[in-house]
Amino acid sequence: MHMYRRTALALVTGAALLLSACTGTGGTSKGAAADAPTDPAEVSGTIKVLTVRTDLVQDGTMDRYAAEFRKVYPKVKVEFEALTNYESEVKIRMNTENYGDVLLIPAVIKKDDYPKFFASLGTVEERSEKYRFTDFTAVDDKVYGQSPVGVMPGFVYNRRVWREAGVTEWPTTPAEFLTALKAIKAKTDAVPYYTNFAAGWTMSSWTAVNGSVHCDPGATTELAEGDPWAEGADLRVGDTLLYDIVKQGLAEKDPTTTNWEQSKARTAQGEIATQWLGTWAIVQFQDAAEKAGVDPDDIGFMPFPAQTDGRFCAVVGPDYNQAVNVHSEHKEAARAWIDWFTDKSGYDKDNLAISPLKNGTLPEVLKPYEDAGVKLIEVSDAKGAEVKRIDNESETGIFAPEYRQKLVDLARGAGQGSLDEFFADLSKRWTEAQR
Repeated sequence: MHMYRRTALALVTGAALLLSACTGTGGTSKGAAADAPTDPAEVSGTIKVLTVRTDLVQDGTMDRYAAEFRKVYPKVKVEFEALTNYESEVKIRMNTENYGDVLLIPAVIKKDDYPKFFASLGTVEERSEKYRFTDFTAVDDKVYGQSPVGVMPGFVYNRRVWREAGVTEWPTTPAEFLTALKAIKAKTDAVPYYTNFAAGWTMSSWTAVNGSVHCDPGATTELAEGDPWAEGADLRVGDTLLYDIVKQGLAEKDPTTTNWEQSKARTAQGEIATQWLGTWAIVQFQDAAEKAGVDPDDIGFMPFPAQTDGRFCAVVGPDYNQAVNVHSEHKEAARAWIDWFTDKSGYDKDNLAISPLKNGTLPEVLKPYEDAGVKLIEVSDAKGAEVKRIDNESETGIFAPEYRQKLVDLARGAGQGSLDEFFADLSKRWTEAQR
């Protein structure tokens, strides 16, 4: 299974599906805070941790993390439950009080409702001294979740294929990127770009271009207050590139037949040249390369083809945020797990991910970003809840796959109308919802 299918979406709000919030059964409870343990030897209880990492539960990796955790917290037993359809299953459970002791904050929960479901981990001021991404789960100056990894959107690509096509430098504009894909089509047997259309979530990941195009930490505020499809706006630039890739025949012939799992090995082996995903995917594609007997170092990662003041820019954001169930009978143990897993487990390094700690370093696989002077920014999520409300009201779906699937269909001749008409309709619905 993917590391977290929600990665690119988490770069915007840590969520993707714009559904109405669960009603739940509990309000804010007395003693709802999950305070950090002061004496590990005194913390006790059995906690259930919900996760999307079915692969790591099945292969025993999560149990190995738990064994290391118990060396520090010997009286705490950790049980894991991996859910394949995490969002839909947790949504149902959250109509009760029984949704694990530690869980990943689902997209379905409105940010303003976090205090109803999750225990506070502390104030923004105290958390932000040590951790990144605190504002993504902050309500009234209290933080309700913490991601164990940071992620960036970008293109996972096969370096060997790009070299064979004669492209050795990262494209700096969408036009240069299209030229590179054309060279790959002309000089190699690889599919220049793979949409992974059928998977759906891969299409919604294109929203993560927001912020990177113009290196704007206020990009989410721009969504809330402006028109995302105005000329030159980040989403319009990204959507136009996707449209042009498909329109110019640089993607797979039939997007409806794409296969996410197979695409990993196909990219590793050079049958596919490029995919828009995120840093979380690198380790999976390198693993696919090893299994296929090819060089894992062929898997590279590049930023969106745009520069500001002569520099590429990449948005760093949280993946799924771990939280403590406000109804848990073992809040201290649950909080201990979150702190240890974030600070000490090495999970970020094991997955070649970005550390959520402010003093953390980039993984070796992203050294080319350092060498190229790529500027890393964090986009403020102060207007994240408002963006979700506008998106929901407008029925646009910028965090859902359907609108970009329609964009791809339009580009390949399976839809009606022009690209300008498509953007105009999105703009009209969005701005009307703002008003």
